[in-house]
Amino acid sequence: MQWQDQAIILGVKRLGETSVIAEVMTRDRGRHMGLVRSGRSRAMQPVLQAGNLVEVTWRARLHEHLGEFRMEPVRLRAARLMETATAVYGVQAMGALLRLLPERDPHPHLYDALNVILENLQNPMDAGELFVRFELAVLNDLGFGLDLTECAATGARDDLAFVSPKTGRAVCRAAGLPWADKMLSLPPFLAAGAVEAADGESLAAAFRLTGFFLHRHVYEPRGIEIAAARDGFIQAALKALNAASPEAPRERPTIAAKR
Repeated sequence: MQWQDQAIILGVKRLGETSVIAEVMTRDRGRHMGLVRSGRSRAMQPVLQAGNLVEVTWRARLHEHLGEFRMEPVRLRAARLMETATAVYGVQAMGALLRLLPERDPHPHLYDALNVILENLQNPMDAGELFVRFELAVLNDLGFGLDLTECAATGARDDLAFVSPKTGRAVCRAAGLPWADKMLSLPPFLAAGAVEAADGESLAAAFRLTGFFLHRHVYEPRGIEIAAARDGFIQAALKALNAASPEAPRERPTIAAKR
């Protein structure tokens, strides 16, 4: 058995004195693991850093075996990703999200999104919004996607202000006001057609929104805790936004615009 693809390094685990087990995200084969011989050598250690893009060849006798990786560097961005707190925590937090998905299950759009976000993660002003959208995409692939396009009560697409904690669907302001204390806030930048970027308050609301549904549908049923890196990322992203000058509104960053 053999295949070749580009992959993003998610992490490594030591195996013996010289080798490691590498965990990567590929476009067509999802999250995949394999043995890298001499992975702890001086030549391979810089390559096997989280966030790096590599060309990988996987070989094994049978498909279900762990197999062995041969890697060649394509884009070594790990050093740049260590320059800001948002990037350091973001790489770890996105890796933790991808580990919620079944191994070897292809999610090409998540691979593409991860690749694009990693190119822009060192920009703390955009990193928060990009990360929230990545969390929404992961929730969707896990079968718990939120419907933020129209009001669940009236079908209206304007003035969406809340999200129902029971259904994960948006609710317009008029329909939701009587139950506002039981609703989750829908940040304006997540509404369909939004053009302005998030501020500190709306970004914090977005993290509360995705965190609520991740906890309810994913972490709590599996008996696991949300990765500590997520909290570190949130603090760093909010600090960057709150410290920014409010002179002019920023454009809302999107994954498509960052390709």
